[in-house]
Amino acid sequence: MNAFFAIVKKELRAITRERTILIAITIQLFIASFSSALLIGLLSFYDPEALAANTRPNLRIGIIGNTNSPLNLYLRNARMRVTAFDSAAEAEAAFHNRALDLILYVPDDDPRSAVEMKMFLPRSEMLSSFIMIFLREPLKRYENFLRRERGVTVNYTDLGGSPATTFEFLYSVIVPMLMFFPAFVAGSMVIDSLSEELETHTFETLWSAPLSLTMIFGAKIFAALVVAVIQIALWLALLRLNRIDIQNLGWVFVLATLTAAINIVLSAFTATSLRDRERSQFLYSLFIVIMASASYVVDFAPMQLITRLATGDYYSGGWDVAKYALVLAVLMPVLFRAARRLITV
Repeated sequence: MNAFFAIVKKELRAITRERTILIAITIQLFIASFSSALLIGLLSFYDPEALAANTRPNLRIGIIGNTNSPLNLYLRNARMRVTAFDSAAEAEAAFHNRALDLILYVPDDDPRSAVEMKMFLPRSEMLSSFIMIFLREPLKRYENFLRRERGVTVNYTDLGGSPATTFEFLYSVIVPMLMFFPAFVAGSMVIDSLSEELETHTFETLWSAPLSLTMIFGAKIFAALVVAVIQIALWLALLRLNRIDIQNLGWVFVLATLTAAINIVLSAFTATSLRDRERSQFLYSLFIVIMASASYVVDFAPMQLITRLATGDYYSGGWDVAKYALVLAVLMPVLFRAARRLITV
């Protein structure tokens, strides 16, 4: 056992010399540490309208015309800074001096005619689009007020909670990504270790020591798995600190660990078969891309299952996770037999 842990320590020390692996771990740490902030940023590309429900705007709005309109109250309730101006010239001067983000002209409320508002926005189309996203809710409230005043009973329906887009993006992208990145990094680590020793023929030297082939492979797999497990546990803790609720936390941890172990075993088989670092990494990267894409369309794939577990799906549980334990139990002896045959050829 001393020889086994000696190899494990050697593999763990080797991580500090692999810049690619350290950069990948650092990126994961950044994502997990600031997942709430990144969620908002990524949502701006995934669904810009979801920003209004996840951020607090600090828009500076100039009001001219009917400065006593209920719209002022709705804007302030949305945490926007509203300033009333007596004339359009004063408001335009403040706008050009960048003291305002936009100007709203609100006419006097006349029940006999429609309300025609005028809005002056920045020239930047992107900035104008974001401003309109945040203004949508206060304007809807004002529209409902005008309808009630005129006896129109049709209103927008206000639904509580976060929008479905936020929930979907968080549990179908952010959580699976953080749970499976450690598996990808661990697989790359094993390929680098085995390929380097097979290419430089130092593996034969290691094998000539009183060590079995099973112990050598087992130590390398164990070292990579330790790195993956530490990352998974840390990422889950950071997600909880970011107030992202993970249901079935234990099963999520076990599934991510089993997926990492399966990925490590397959990576070891690839490196042993090709005995070339570049080809092994290319084939491994291609395999990861294909499997990650297929995971979103195959119902029993790990990414689908971890989303269901994290969201507390009633029909997902330990039995679904146990299937991956069975897969690992089959792959391990197959790897050891194949490695013995490939290396002794």
